Amino acid sequence: MPKFVEAEMVVIGGGPAGMAVALSAWEQGMRKVFLLERNPHLGGILNQCIHPGFGLHVFGEELTGPEYAERYIEALARTGVEVFTNTTVLGVERDRTVKAVNRHGVFVFRPQAVVFAMGCRERTRGMIRLPGTRPAGIFTAGCAQYLVNVEGYLPGRQAVILGSGDIGLIMARRLTLEGVRVEAVVEIRPTLSGLLRNYVQCLQDFRIPLLLSHTVLEILGKERVEGVLVGEVDENGKPKGPVRHIPCDTLLLSVGLIPESELLKRAGIPLCPSSGGPFVDEDFACDVPGFFACGNVVAVFDLVDHVTKSAERIGRRVKEGRKETQPCLTLTPGKGVATLVPQRIREGKEGSLYVRPKESLKGAKLSFVQDGKEFYTLRIPICRPGEMIHLEISHIPWPEERKEVQVILEGERHVDSL
Repeated sequence: MPKFVEAEMVVIGGGPAGMAVALSAWEQGMRKVFLLERNPHLGGILNQCIHPGFGLHVFGEELTGPEYAERYIEALARTGVEVFTNTTVLGVERDRTVKAVNRHGVFVFRPQAVVFAMGCRERTRGMIRLPGTRPAGIFTAGCAQYLVNVEGYLPGRQAVILGSGDIGLIMARRLTLEGVRVEAVVEIRPTLSGLLRNYVQCLQDFRIPLLLSHTVLEILGKERVEGVLVGEVDENGKPKGPVRHIPCDTLLLSVGLIPESELLKRAGIPLCPSSGGPFVDEDFACDVPGFFACGNVVAVFDLVDHVTKSAERIGRRVKEGRKETQPCLTLTPGKGVATLVPQRIREGKEGSLYVRPKESLKGAKLSFVQDGKEFYTLRIPICRPGEMIHLEISHIPWPEERKEVQVILEGERHVDSL
């Protein structure tokens, strides 16, 4: 028989977002908070990110991933938040029933609030339709990071990395430090996908070549990767020019992240087509009352500090028990905008707005438009897809009309001279 558990809040996912929201709820006075994590330890992806660069905004100091996670694990240990590790959530129903299982049995919760904080997962070779044979030696960058940093295994001795996302850049440096020869990082876009600081610290400092506007055209090898064919592409991603053979025994893929939204789909939570995560308002409430989402399950954030800050808003919202009202405004990404969070504005008084550019622009103008009229603009000297534009919602003079607002980013196309 399942065990029925009385709860005010159930948080699904014990990474940085989940830990922050559980801690926030406790600090706001909630005393029946449950944090469910499928892995044996809290911390999520932070546990394998042993490089520094976390915590500058939240703690004012530079921490490694495990150090950042430890701050929250220790803080949670001083509360009465119930942490269930090694626990898999079997399903979430629209009436907020959460069913989970671990070695102690099946648990059924029906809390006042359900918070999704499951993070995201990596795109795989099949998702990008990379041609060639199917030998051993092909890894996602995050998988390789886990093998090296947690399990102590090297994935190979000579590597090519496809994609210049942050995990790929960081793994280029990590593998080099472990004695692996990284032949190149290959990026299909004309600009960097990750943070500029990671390019400088991970590639430039170690003289690892970055091939912009290039992609892997084919994987070679039968039992094990023996090399890749790399070629230049045009602005539409179509191959052009000569093809280059790069010998290697390992190919890492750092080609994008996808929100873990399966539980949301089963619960009938509306999802945003551009981000892949749920629509949320400035307090990260979903479109269905009683459901919230935070962190990379909403959209892939650039910094863990932003994930933490956004998650902390939920505890206060639930504690205040504010009456659910229809959002005043719906924000949609227009020209030049890949994703934006939140997509709903209820009050427009507090919180942050995060905008991810589609491409690198200089002399950019971020515009908020309703009925064809601009009501707010912001000038940005330079913006890149790897870095989200962060605005305070209270600084924007939101219109009273309950109509759609388009967010548009325009400027001169910028190509980094990397």
